[in-house]
Amino acid sequence: MTAVTLTSAVDQALPLGNGEAVIAVDVGGTDTKAALFDASGRMLGLSRTPTPLDGERTAFSVIARVQELTLQFAADFPGVHPRAVGLLAPGVVDDDAGIGVLSTNLHWSNVPFKRLTEELIHLPTTFSHDVRAAGEAEFRLGAARPYRNVVVLVIGTGIAGSLFINGRAHTGGGYAGEIGHSIVHPSGTLCGCGSRGCLETVASAGAIVRRYEEVTGISLRGARAVLSLARSGDPAASMIWHEALDALALSIAQLAAILAPEAIVIGGGLAQAGDQLFVPLRERVNALLSFHRRPEILPASIGENAGLLGGALRARDLVS
Repeated sequence: MTAVTLTSAVDQALPLGNGEAVIAVDVGGTDTKAALFDASGRMLGLSRTPTPLDGERTAFSVIARVQELTLQFAADFPGVHPRAVGLLAPGVVDDDAGIGVLSTNLHWSNVPFKRLTEELIHLPTTFSHDVRAAGEAEFRLGAARPYRNVVVLVIGTGIAGSLFINGRAHTGGGYAGEIGHSIVHPSGTLCGCGSRGCLETVASAGAIVRRYEEVTGISLRGARAVLSLARSGDPAASMIWHEALDALALSIAQLAAILAPEAIVIGGGLAQAGDQLFVPLRERVNALLSFHRRPEILPASIGENAGLLGGALRARDLVS
Protein backbone atom coordinates (compact mmCIF):
# COMPACT_ATOMS: atom_id res chain seq x y z
CA MET A 1 0.00 0.00 0.00
CA THR A 2 1.32 3.45 -0.89
CA ALA A 3 2.14 5.43 2.22
CA VAL A 4 -0.33 8.19 2.95
CA THR A 5 1.38 11.18 4.55
CA LEU A 6 -0.77 13.31 6.82
CA THR A 7 0.23 16.93 6.37
CA SER A 8 -1.74 17.64 9.51
CA ALA A 9 -3.63 15.54 12.02
CA VAL A 10 -6.14 18.11 13.11
CA ASP A 11 -9.37 18.35 15.01
CA GLN A 12 -11.02 21.39 13.48
CA ALA A 13 -14.36 22.91 14.40
CA LEU A 14 -16.24 23.56 11.16
CA PRO A 15 -19.92 24.41 10.53
CA LEU A 16 -20.89 20.92 9.35
CA GLY A 17 -22.96 20.11 12.44
CA ASN A 18 -24.16 16.77 13.77
CA GLY A 19 -24.77 13.77 11.54
CA GLU A 20 -23.22 10.56 10.33
CA ALA A 21 -19.45 10.13 10.29
CA VAL A 22 -18.17 10.32 6.70
CA ILE A 23 -15.00 10.62 4.64
CA ALA A 24 -14.46 13.34 2.01
CA VAL A 25 -11.80 13.10 -0.70
CA ASP A 26 -11.12 16.01 -3.08
CA VAL A 27 -9.00 14.96 -6.07
CA GLY A 28 -7.09 17.76 -7.80
CA GLY A 29 -4.78 17.90 -10.76
CA THR A 30 -1.73 17.98 -8.48
CA ASP A 31 -2.81 17.09 -4.93
CA THR A 32 -5.59 15.12 -3.28
CA LYS A 33 -7.08 16.42 -0.02
CA ALA A 34 -8.97 14.17 2.36
CA ALA A 35 -10.51 14.28 5.81
CA LEU A 36 -12.62 12.22 8.16
CA PHE A 37 -15.65 13.95 9.70
CA ASP A 38 -17.03 12.55 12.93
CA ALA A 39 -20.63 12.58 14.14
CA SER A 40 -20.25 16.09 15.60
CA GLY A 41 -18.92 17.48 12.33
CA ARG A 42 -15.30 17.79 13.44
CA MET A 43 -12.74 17.40 10.66
CA LEU A 44 -10.08 14.87 11.64
CA GLY A 45 -6.81 13.90 10.02
CA LEU A 46 -6.81 16.45 7.21
CA SER A 47 -4.28 15.21 4.64
CA ARG A 48 -2.81 16.39 1.36
CA THR A 49 -1.08 13.80 -0.82
CA PRO A 50 0.08 13.86 -4.46
CA THR A 51 -2.65 12.80 -6.85
CA PRO A 52 -1.54 9.41 -8.24
CA LEU A 53 -1.07 10.39 -11.89
CA ASP A 54 -0.70 7.26 -13.97
CA GLY A 55 -1.69 8.16 -17.53
CA GLU A 56 -4.78 6.30 -18.70
CA ARG A 57 -4.86 4.37 -15.42
CA THR A 58 -5.10 7.50 -13.28
CA ALA A 59 -8.79 6.93 -12.51
CA PHE A 60 -8.09 3.47 -11.09
CA SER A 61 -5.11 4.77 -9.15
CA VAL A 62 -7.37 7.46 -7.64
CA ILE A 63 -9.87 4.81 -6.52
CA ALA A 64 -7.04 2.80 -4.97
CA ARG A 65 -5.93 5.96 -3.15
CA VAL A 66 -9.42 6.31 -1.68
CA GLN A 67 -9.06 2.80 -0.28
CA GLU A 68 -5.65 3.67 1.20
CA LEU A 69 -7.04 6.81 2.82
CA THR A 70 -9.98 4.88 4.26
CA LEU A 71 -7.61 2.35 5.84
CA GLN A 72 -5.38 5.14 7.16
CA PHE A 73 -8.30 6.90 8.82
CA ALA A 74 -9.44 3.60 10.37
CA ALA A 75 -5.96 3.12 11.85
CA ASP A 76 -5.61 6.71 13.10
CA PHE A 77 -9.17 7.14 14.43
CA PRO A 78 -10.44 3.67 15.38
CA GLY A 79 -13.33 5.10 17.37
CA VAL A 80 -14.87 6.84 14.34
CA HIS A 81 -16.79 4.61 11.92
CA PRO A 82 -17.59 6.36 8.63
CA ARG A 83 -20.85 5.45 6.94
CA ALA A 84 -20.14 6.89 3.49
CA VAL A 85 -17.57 8.60 1.26
CA GLY A 86 -17.90 11.83 -0.70
CA LEU A 87 -15.45 11.72 -3.63
CA LEU A 88 -14.83 14.88 -5.68
CA ALA A 89 -12.98 15.48 -8.94
CA PRO A 90 -12.56 18.15 -11.62
CA GLY A 91 -13.61 17.93 -15.25
CA VAL A 92 -17.05 17.04 -16.58
CA VAL A 93 -18.81 15.08 -13.83
CA ASP A 94 -22.30 13.61 -13.94
CA ASP A 95 -23.10 13.84 -10.24
CA ASP A 96 -26.42 11.98 -10.51
CA ALA A 97 -24.92 9.01 -12.33
CA GLY A 98 -21.64 9.06 -10.41
CA ILE A 99 -19.60 9.10 -13.62
CA GLY A 100 -16.46 11.01 -14.53
CA VAL A 101 -17.53 11.98 -18.04
CA LEU A 102 -14.27 13.65 -19.06
CA SER A 103 -11.05 14.98 -17.58
CA THR A 104 -8.44 15.83 -20.18
CA ASN A 105 -5.88 16.75 -17.51
CA LEU A 106 -6.34 13.50 -15.60
CA HIS A 107 -6.79 11.30 -18.68
CA TRP A 108 -10.14 9.64 -18.06
CA SER A 109 -13.51 9.47 -19.76
CA ASN A 110 -16.80 7.83 -18.79
CA VAL A 111 -15.43 6.22 -15.62
CA PRO A 112 -18.13 4.94 -13.18
CA PHE A 113 -16.33 6.24 -10.08
CA LYS A 114 -19.27 5.72 -7.72
CA ARG A 115 -19.75 2.06 -8.61
CA LEU A 116 -16.05 1.18 -8.72
CA THR A 117 -15.29 2.88 -5.41
CA GLU A 118 -18.20 1.22 -3.66
CA GLU A 119 -17.10 -2.18 -4.95
CA LEU A 120 -13.57 -1.64 -3.59
CA ILE A 121 -14.20 -0.06 -0.19
CA HIS A 122 -17.71 -1.38 0.57
CA LEU A 123 -19.07 2.01 1.64
CA PRO A 124 -21.83 4.04 -0.05
CA THR A 125 -20.12 6.69 -2.19
CA THR A 126 -21.14 9.89 -3.90
CA PHE A 127 -19.08 11.19 -6.81
CA SER A 128 -19.35 14.91 -7.50
CA HIS A 129 -17.69 17.83 -9.25
CA ASP A 130 -15.24 19.60 -6.96
CA VAL A 131 -16.54 23.12 -7.58
CA ARG A 132 -20.19 22.08 -7.35
CA ALA A 133 -19.44 20.51 -3.98
CA ALA A 134 -17.65 23.65 -2.78
CA GLY A 135 -20.62 25.66 -4.02
CA GLU A 136 -23.01 23.43 -2.13
CA ALA A 137 -21.06 24.03 1.07
CA GLU A 138 -21.35 27.79 0.51
CA PHE A 139 -25.05 27.40 -0.34
CA ARG A 140 -25.93 25.33 2.72
CA LEU A 141 -23.43 26.66 5.26
CA GLY A 142 -21.77 29.84 4.00
CA ALA A 143 -22.17 33.14 2.19
CA ALA A 144 -24.74 31.86 -0.33
CA ARG A 145 -27.06 30.56 2.38
CA PRO A 146 -29.52 33.53 2.37
CA TYR A 147 -30.30 33.11 -1.35
CA ARG A 148 -32.36 30.69 -3.44
CA ASN A 149 -31.03 31.87 -6.81
CA VAL A 150 -27.26 32.21 -6.63
CA VAL A 151 -24.04 31.39 -8.47
CA VAL A 152 -20.94 30.36 -6.53
CA LEU A 153 -17.94 31.18 -8.70
CA VAL A 154 -14.54 29.69 -7.88
CA ILE A 155 -11.56 31.47 -9.43
CA GLY A 156 -8.22 29.74 -9.16
CA THR A 157 -6.03 28.07 -11.74
CA GLY A 158 -9.26 27.76 -13.72
CA ILE A 159 -12.77 29.16 -13.32
CA ALA A 160 -15.95 27.20 -12.67
CA GLY A 161 -19.29 27.80 -11.03
CA SER A 162 -22.03 26.13 -9.04
CA LEU A 163 -25.57 27.17 -10.00
CA PHE A 164 -28.61 27.16 -7.71
CA ILE A 165 -32.03 27.91 -9.18
CA ASN A 166 -35.06 28.17 -6.88
CA GLY A 167 -33.06 26.51 -4.14
CA ARG A 168 -31.97 23.52 -6.21
CA ALA A 169 -28.59 22.76 -7.76
CA HIS A 170 -28.57 22.82 -11.56
CA THR A 171 -25.97 20.44 -13.03
CA GLY A 172 -27.05 19.93 -16.64
CA GLY A 173 -25.80 16.35 -16.65
CA GLY A 174 -22.39 17.59 -15.56
CA TYR A 175 -22.02 20.32 -18.18
CA ALA A 176 -23.52 23.27 -16.27
CA GLY A 177 -21.32 25.78 -14.50
CA GLU A 178 -18.36 25.83 -16.90
CA ILE A 179 -18.29 29.61 -16.72
CA GLY A 180 -14.56 29.68 -17.34
CA HIS A 181 -15.28 28.44 -20.84
CA SER A 182 -17.79 31.13 -21.73
CA ILE A 183 -16.41 33.23 -24.58
CA VAL A 184 -15.36 36.79 -23.78
CA HIS A 185 -13.03 37.42 -26.77
CA PRO A 186 -13.99 35.30 -29.84
CA SER A 187 -10.61 35.90 -31.48
CA GLY A 188 -8.64 35.66 -28.27
CA THR A 189 -6.11 33.21 -26.87
CA LEU A 190 -6.49 29.52 -27.59
CA CYS A 191 -7.82 27.77 -24.49
CA GLY A 192 -6.91 24.28 -23.36
CA CYS A 193 -10.49 23.25 -24.11
CA GLY A 194 -9.95 23.97 -27.82
CA SER A 195 -11.97 27.20 -28.04
CA ARG A 196 -10.60 30.72 -28.29
CA GLY A 197 -11.16 33.62 -25.95
CA CYS A 198 -12.55 31.73 -22.95
CA LEU A 199 -12.90 33.69 -19.72
CA GLU A 200 -10.34 31.34 -18.18
CA THR A 201 -7.65 32.53 -20.61
CA VAL A 202 -7.97 36.12 -19.32
CA ALA A 203 -9.28 36.15 -15.77
CA SER A 204 -8.12 33.01 -13.97
CA ALA A 205 -5.21 33.28 -11.54
CA GLY A 206 -3.16 31.11 -13.87
CA ALA A 207 -3.91 33.33 -16.87
CA ILE A 208 -2.97 36.51 -14.99
CA VAL A 209 0.48 35.10 -14.20
CA ARG A 210 0.96 33.68 -17.69
CA ARG A 211 -0.05 36.91 -19.44
CA TYR A 212 2.28 39.00 -17.28
CA GLU A 213 5.19 36.75 -18.23
CA GLU A 214 4.22 36.94 -21.92
CA VAL A 215 4.16 40.76 -21.81
CA THR A 216 7.24 41.39 -19.66
CA GLY A 217 9.32 38.22 -19.83
CA ILE A 218 9.31 38.20 -16.01
CA SER A 219 8.17 35.04 -14.25
CA LEU A 220 6.20 35.52 -11.03
CA ARG A 221 5.08 32.92 -8.49
CA GLY A 222 1.39 33.76 -8.43
CA ALA A 223 -1.42 36.15 -9.26
CA ARG A 224 -0.97 37.94 -5.93
CA ALA A 225 2.41 39.16 -7.11
CA VAL A 226 0.82 40.59 -10.27
CA LEU A 227 -1.87 42.31 -8.20
CA SER A 228 0.76 43.80 -5.91
CA LEU A 229 2.58 45.21 -8.92
CA ALA A 230 -0.69 46.58 -10.31
CA ARG A 231 -1.36 48.32 -7.00
CA SER A 232 2.08 49.93 -7.14
CA GLY A 233 1.48 51.26 -10.65
CA ASP A 234 3.27 48.71 -12.85
CA PRO A 235 1.73 49.39 -16.31
CA ALA A 236 1.80 45.78 -17.57
CA ALA A 237 0.31 44.42 -14.34
CA SER A 238 -2.35 47.14 -14.34
CA MET A 239 -3.34 46.39 -17.93
CA ILE A 240 -3.62 42.65 -17.30
CA TRP A 241 -5.57 43.13 -14.07
CA HIS A 242 -8.04 45.58 -15.65
CA GLU A 243 -8.59 43.24 -18.60
CA ALA A 244 -9.27 40.40 -16.17
CA LEU A 245 -11.81 42.55 -14.30
CA ASP A 246 -13.50 43.56 -17.57
CA ALA A 247 -13.82 39.93 -18.65
CA LEU A 248 -15.18 38.82 -15.27
CA ALA A 249 -17.69 41.66 -15.26
CA LEU A 250 -18.88 40.71 -18.75
CA SER A 251 -19.44 37.10 -17.73
CA ILE A 252 -21.27 38.11 -14.55
CA ALA A 253 -23.46 40.50 -16.54
CA GLN A 254 -24.31 37.63 -18.90
CA LEU A 255 -25.22 35.45 -15.90
CA ALA A 256 -27.42 38.27 -14.60
CA ALA A 257 -29.21 38.54 -17.95
CA ILE A 258 -29.78 34.77 -18.30
CA LEU A 259 -30.26 33.48 -14.75
CA ALA A 260 -31.13 36.63 -12.74
CA PRO A 261 -29.29 35.41 -9.63
CA GLU A 262 -29.78 37.27 -6.38
CA ALA A 263 -26.06 36.96 -5.65
CA ILE A 264 -22.72 35.93 -7.11
CA VAL A 265 -20.48 34.47 -4.39
CA ILE A 266 -16.81 34.38 -5.39
CA GLY A 267 -14.27 32.04 -3.85
CA GLY A 268 -10.90 30.60 -4.78
CA GLY A 269 -7.45 32.13 -4.60
CA LEU A 270 -8.29 35.27 -6.55
CA ALA A 271 -11.04 36.20 -4.08
CA GLN A 272 -8.32 36.75 -1.48
CA ALA A 273 -7.56 40.03 -3.30
CA GLY A 274 -10.47 41.47 -1.27
CA ASP A 275 -11.50 45.02 -2.14
CA GLN A 276 -8.97 45.13 -4.97
CA LEU A 277 -11.23 42.60 -6.71
CA PHE A 278 -14.71 43.25 -5.35
CA VAL A 279 -14.93 47.06 -5.48
CA PRO A 280 -13.97 47.54 -9.15
CA LEU A 281 -15.80 44.35 -10.17
CA ARG A 282 -19.08 45.60 -8.67
CA GLU A 283 -18.61 48.95 -10.42
CA ARG A 284 -18.04 47.28 -13.79
CA VAL A 285 -21.02 44.93 -13.45
CA ASN A 286 -23.33 47.79 -12.45
CA ALA A 287 -22.18 49.78 -15.49
CA LEU A 288 -23.03 46.89 -17.82
CA LEU A 289 -26.53 46.21 -16.49
CA SER A 290 -29.67 48.19 -17.24
CA PHE A 291 -33.11 46.77 -16.28
CA HIS A 292 -31.64 43.51 -14.98
CA ARG A 293 -31.73 42.22 -11.42
CA ARG A 294 -28.42 43.40 -10.00
CA PRO A 295 -26.79 40.57 -8.09
CA GLU A 296 -24.96 41.08 -4.84
CA ILE A 297 -21.28 40.27 -5.45
CA LEU A 298 -19.86 38.74 -2.28
CA PRO A 299 -16.77 36.86 -1.09
CA ALA A 300 -17.14 33.22 -0.14
CA SER A 301 -16.95 32.58 3.59
CA ILE A 302 -15.93 28.95 4.13
CA GLY A 303 -12.38 28.97 2.81
CA GLU A 304 -10.07 26.46 1.22
CA ASN A 305 -11.81 23.39 2.68
CA ALA A 306 -15.20 24.19 1.14
CA GLY A 307 -14.85 21.27 -1.26
CA LEU A 308 -14.26 18.80 1.55
CA LEU A 309 -17.28 20.13 3.46
CA GLY A 310 -19.40 19.83 0.33
CA GLY A 311 -18.22 16.26 -0.18
CA ALA A 312 -19.05 15.47 3.45
CA LEU A 313 -22.52 16.99 3.08
CA ARG A 314 -23.23 14.88 0.02
CA ALA A 315 -21.95 11.73 1.72
CA ARG A 316 -24.20 12.43 4.71
CA ASP A 317 -27.16 13.02 2.41
CA LEU A 318 -26.61 9.56 0.99
CA VAL A 319 -27.06 7.81 4.33
CA SER A 320 -29.09 10.28 6.40
